Amino acid sequence: MKYEWIIQKTIHWIESHLHEEISANDIDEITGFSKYHFHRVFQASVGMSVSEYIRMRRLANAASTLLNTDERIIDIAFFYQFESQESFTRAFKKLYNLPPGQYRKVMKIMRKNKEEKIMEEKVKGWFLSGSHPFNYEMGTDRDNIHQGKVSGYLKSKTVQEPGEFATMMQEFKADKFRGERIELSGFIETKSVQHSGLWMRIDSTSDDILQFDNMNDRPIIGTNNWNRYSIVLDVPENSAIISFGILLAGKGEVWLDGLRFEVVDKNTPTTHYSVEKNLLEEPTNLSFEE
Repeated sequence: MKYEWIIQKTIHWIESHLHEEISANDIDEITGFSKYHFHRVFQASVGMSVSEYIRMRRLANAASTLLNTDERIIDIAFFYQFESQESFTRAFKKLYNLPPGQYRKVMKIMRKNKEEKIMEEKVKGWFLSGSHPFNYEMGTDRDNIHQGKVSGYLKSKTVQEPGEFATMMQEFKADKFRGERIELSGFIETKSVQHSGLWMRIDSTSDDILQFDNMNDRPIIGTNNWNRYSIVLDVPENSAIISFGILLAGKGEVWLDGLRFEVVDKNTPTTHYSVEKNLLEEPTNLSFEE
């Protein structure tokens, strides 16, 4: 977690320069770390090298451009810094299993068929909860993606008060992770949000909260490009259920993509939010006159 800030800073810069030439020296200047040290940190945290991340994000943006514009494939290739249409096609096909032209045709047909169905369909494995879930909408988005072909989204519809909130969430058995320290990470983009963030909770069989973090001390606010965020919690031996999701309080829209769970070593600090209170040694001010 101690490197999260520099990874987020680097990804923020990359997202703003995807259509420009990016060199290793550019990354070094942003991080201030040695090239090899930072690249090891980035690989361990994000699951791919910096150069792989840049290529993946360029291809994801190119896929969205293919679907939402009539721009020529060669122009899209050059805009995202590919040397030729041929090199772009090879890289695109490797990631999406289709050449760009065919991807454009096939995905437009699929999207049209999808739009003819009910607009607000459930997302497999996910459900909507919170204080006012009926004032929010969740779904999948094929236009705004971080990687692959689709992202999840949660957005406000009829929110009236800042205190209203909803979460797009899942729950699963803790058996696999008991006794481990785990990291939940994912990529998030926001638009005009008042308060948002990942959250994760570990509950016991008696429904006691054993570990919890909702990024309340580092919330995502406003409009932000895609970036990586994470939570690290211990899973005690008496854990029963792990719940997690994306929180949206008040108005705005948030996209979520590329979530993953990983076991991390004990040297990785947790982000557990402690709700313990400092107890007094004995009763005090019983007459209310102090």
